[in-house]
Amino acid sequence: MRVLGIDPGLRNMGWGVIEVAGSRLSHIANGICHSKGADLGERLLSLHMQLTDVIHAWAPNAAAVEQTFVNKDGVGTLKLGQARGIAMLVPAQAGLVIGEYAPNAVKKAVVGVGHAEKHQVEHMVKLQLPGVKIAGADAADALAIAICHSHHLQSAGTLAKALARAGA
Repeated sequence: MRVLGIDPGLRNMGWGVIEVAGSRLSHIANGICHSKGADLGERLLSLHMQLTDVIHAWAPNAAAVEQTFVNKDGVGTLKLGQARGIAMLVPAQAGLVIGEYAPNAVKKAVVGVGHAEKHQVEHMVKLQLPGVKIAGADAADALAIAICHSHHLQSAGTLAKALARAGA
């Protein structure tokens, strides 16, 4: 199964694709979509087109997006929310079910603590995906989101199998 992780951002939207085979994770690809254009509509369209290209190129089976946190700047939060809408829309258009995770849940799944620093997250991503060349901090976060989602998918699969055996 291929899992796409997306770290939403209006300027830079990180993405990462991993392969999940049982408990084994392997890196497929990662990168950053950089918005282009003079106004907000053009920038959002640019992100939409780039993320659509990512999905067509790497054919994920599942996707996950980091939830937006609210900061002191209401306008900035709203713009991030619009970019997050693109991050949710593109996988939905491809027919993917989308997981959503709070930043602390991603950090806890990857590092083991919910308040880890960015460099700790990147270090643990590199440990879990040996040989990965990370395109930048946003791509590292996206790979962490994909790893987090893979853990949740594995847990759900294990639970479903156990329930099926118990009912049989």
